[in-house]
Amino acid sequence: SVLQLKLWNKYRVSNIPSLIFIDASTGKVVCRNGLLVIRDDPEGLEFPWGPKPFSEVVAGPLLRNNGQTLDSSALEGSHVGVYFSAHWCPPCRSLTRVLVESYRKIKEAGQKFEILFVSADRSEDSFKQYFSEMPWVAVPYTDEARRSRLNRLYGIQGIPTLIVLDSQGEVITRQGRVEVLNDIECREFPWHPKPVLELTDSNAVQLNEGPCLVLFVDSEDDGESEAAKQLIQPIAEKIIAKYKAKEEEA
Repeated sequence: SVLQLKLWNKYRVSNIPSLIFIDASTGKVVCRNGLLVIRDDPEGLEFPWGPKPFSEVVAGPLLRNNGQTLDSSALEGSHVGVYFSAHWCPPCRSLTRVLVESYRKIKEAGQKFEILFVSADRSEDSFKQYFSEMPWVAVPYTDEARRSRLNRLYGIQGIPTLIVLDSQGEVITRQGRVEVLNDIECREFPWHPKPVLELTDSNAVQLNEGPCLVLFVDSEDDGESEAAKQLIQPIAEKIIAKYKAKEEEA
């Protein structure tokens, strides 16, 4: 029915079963990964399962691939890329190769940036093998509860996913994968969302995220492309501002 379709689109459901908790008084999403909540908290001790600050969810020791540990408080004051990935997933491995170079470039440019690997590997050996290729930090594989809480916090429905946070732990973009692949030189870091994008193979995935307006122009004529962008830019900015005022995702 139309109502069912509207609900699927509104909550960006991409696979089933999917359980989403909503605050009835405001209509805002409390938690996207309800199935993980029920698995992790079957007694309902953490009810109503509202979002917690990143710093609280990530709290605890983190690993470097040389075996050193550091406290999660070391992330404070830095932009953080929370990287959900696994060695068994080919798109993850190809993104990791690009991300290693991006990480190096951003650090060399003097930016305060860290990446936190949250593994979805199927064994600790696989995690160790994969993590050995990464120059950043990870949640220990053995800390399954903390890995699960981070999955819940960001409603992760598939990998690879790279969530980019500002220095206060607030989400800048959930589309870190697209941004990294579109900006090999990292000139746009930390990748604040643009109201209007040129459609490419790597960012086409965003067409599945919600309603989109796609404007076709004659690509032979660069002037026409720029004029079209100027036409829709103010409209897009207005829509984004409206959602921001309501504290909702556009």
